[in-house]
Parts: sequence; structure tokens; C-alpha cells
Amino acid sequence: MDYKDFYKKLENKELKIAVVGLGYVGLPLLIELDKYFDVIGFDISSRRIKELKNSCDKDSNVETEDLKGLKCLLTSDKSDLKKAGFFIIAVPTPIDNHNIPDLGLVESATALTAQNIPENSIIVYESTVYPGVTEDICIPVIERESGFKNGKDFVVGYSPERINPGDKVNTLTRIVKVVSSQDDESLEIVAGVYGKIIKAGVHKASSIKVAEAAKVIENTQRDINVALVNELAVIFSRIGIDTSEVLEAAKTKWNFLDFKPGLVGGHCIGVDPYYLVYKAIELGYHPEVINAGRKINDSMSEFISRQILKNIISNSELKNNIRVILFGLTFKENVSDCRNTKVADIYNYLKNYNIDVSIYDPLALKDEAKEHYGIELIEPDEIKDMDAAVFCVAHDKFKEMDLKDLKTKMRTENPMLFDIKWIFNKEKAKEAGFRYWRL
Repeated sequence: MDYKDFYKKLENKELKIAVVGLGYVGLPLLIELDKYFDVIGFDISSRRIKELKNSCDKDSNVETEDLKGLKCLLTSDKSDLKKAGFFIIAVPTPIDNHNIPDLGLVESATALTAQNIPENSIIVYESTVYPGVTEDICIPVIERESGFKNGKDFVVGYSPERINPGDKVNTLTRIVKVVSSQDDESLEIVAGVYGKIIKAGVHKASSIKVAEAAKVIENTQRDINVALVNELAVIFSRIGIDTSEVLEAAKTKWNFLDFKPGLVGGHCIGVDPYYLVYKAIELGYHPEVINAGRKINDSMSEFISRQILKNIISNSELKNNIRVILFGLTFKENVSDCRNTKVADIYNYLKNYNIDVSIYDPLALKDEAKEHYGIELIEPDEIKDMDAAVFCVAHDKFKEMDLKDLKTKMRTENPMLFDIKWIFNKEKAKEAGFRYWRL
């Protein structure tokens, strides 16, 4: 391939960059690239494109002002991709019901893109995958759909996304970007494109497989660390000591890792380890630590649900028609995304014991809650005559709540407050009139 003047053409806007997939990964990337390059933003959903053209992001991953300032072409017409020469594919890579990687979206996005690439294109992937997917699965799809030959007519690269939804501090441009490609020449172009927008700089991985592996172990490591403190929380619960107090004491040592127990859902930490497990098993190795971490974290919603039920039953004030309010449905704090949330497990568990359960979440999208879980979210004025409150998600809006005001919405003299995310001070909760429990 002839890369001569390729990057210069991108800088001079003689060659376009196309971002394929405008979700929580692709959209922030598009906004930053739009500041320096001629960009095309593509998504198969015409509804999504219409929403973005109206300067609206229903997931609230970017600011409205950023959308209003976009100069790029937003389109769901795949033929518009023919105008680009540098492509970035940023689509989800979920797992199926058996925890097996589902590469359907990345393969279909690859095929669609390949059908519209010109000769001498560079295609970079951001989707989280196990080592080998980009070269062993995606390249054959590109060759089949485009009729081009890898290494002669196109090359591929990989730059794993490091977006942290809801985080206003560690944003796209402030996190070092790992970049990789098939050869040194194209790597310089990929590094140049990302280096233009990433203030924190780029790290050039020695190969695509190394970059793929680096991404998938980031969340695997975090998953295992959270699993450890989750298991400790279960043990300390049986001993009868406060996990928070134990960790406060332990982290006075300089090298103690500060992780907190909790629910592990979403589309990253709760998913990515299974990609590495799948590849390991394919190679004849059955990972024990990774699987153990996943098993522990997946079981926490049931453990928490049992603790809630146990405490409610032991409260002599509570008899029949027990009413419980869950605060938060999203998979993490300060986001609207409720995909793969473990709060739904708690909701269903309590429902199975004929408890009247409601959920209030000011950020979650009502239509998505209904579509994915059959849950009707309630409004603030519907929070009344409750017997117990369960804080499942640490939204900033919940941290600002007045517990004395919340107490007025309870009908029990000494209502239970379950603080899964350690939002409130235990003593202040008791002063407000609550019986307090935390994970």
C-alpha cells in the first residue's frame, strides 16, 4: 500500500474519517475528531441520526453544546462511507445467554463498512474483543465484502476504547490511548490521528493482539478485585462486622488496593472477562480465577436480596403488603444506561416474595426500563407510605437527598434503609430514624 501523504491528506481535509457506530464510545470520539478533521458520523439507526441532528443524546454521554457545534456529516446512508479513507468501527460486543462472545454486531459493521471502502483504506477497531478477533475474524470479512487484499489494498488497526460512562474527570482526551496496526507505517498514521485528539498521549502497542489483550484484561482485573471485596463482604456479614469499617482500617497501609463491594453489571466489567475465558478455553486452558470472580460478582444480587428480605422479615413492624422503594436502576452511577443492570435481579427477587416493589431513578430512561425489564419507573411524588428504602445506585442526586425528608415518606416507625453503595453516613441515617444496613 502507498501511505505517502496519507496523514497529510487527513490533516488537510482532503481525506475523510468515518466513525461507524455512534453510541457511548463512537459519539465522544466523533466530537473530538470533528475539531481537527473532516468527519462522517455513521449509525445504522436513522432514529439515532435524527436525534443527534437535533442536538440531543438520550444517553447524556455528551453535552448538548458539543452536538450543536458539530460540522461533520451525520448519516445512516451507508453509501456516504465511500467518501472516507480512514474508518473507525465502534460497536458493542456483548455476550449471549450462555456467556459466549457475540460478535454479530462487529461482523455486520465490518461487512457494511467493507462494502463501501475505497482502495488504500485504514480500518481501526475500538470494540472490546479477545486477542485475534481483528485479524482472524474481521480481516476475512473485509476481504470477502470488499474484494480487496489485506496488506495490499487495506490495513487494519486496533485502538481499544477507554470510555468511562458518567465520569466527567477521566474523559476521552485525558486517558492514554493504546494504538496498534499491522505495520509500522500505518501505525504512525493511526497514532497521528488519535494523538491529535488525545491530550494524555498514545501508547504504541507492538501488535494488534497485544492491544486487544491489554483492553480485555483491564476490566478483568477490576472484576477480580471487586469480586474479592464482595466475597469479603459475605464473610464479614457472617462474622457480624462492618465491611466498610474493615476496609477503612486496612487501607491505612500504603499498598492496600481501595476497592468497594457492590453490584457488577453493565456492558464492560460484567462482560469482557468472558471474552478472555472463551479464548482461553478455545486454547485448551480453563481459567479458574477469572471464572471465580465472575461467579462471585454475578451472585451478589442474590446475596443482597436475601439480606434485604431477611432484615425486612425480622422487623416486627412489617407484616403484610410490605412496600419497598429501590433508588436507582442503571448499571452504574450518573448514567442513564440500564443494560445488564443487576438491580433488576433484586427487583425480581423481592417481587417473587410478594413484596410491593417500586423503582425511582431520575436518570434511567422509562421506555428502556419498560422494554428491557418490564419495569414501570415511578415519579418522586409517588414515593410515599414505604416500609423500606434500598439505595442501589450512587447517583449524585441521591447523595444530595435529605434523609429526614425521606423518613416522612415512610409509614413504618423505624423503617429500613439499605445502603448498597455506601452513600450515607451510618450515624446520620440512624439519627434520621432509620434502621441502617450496608453491604
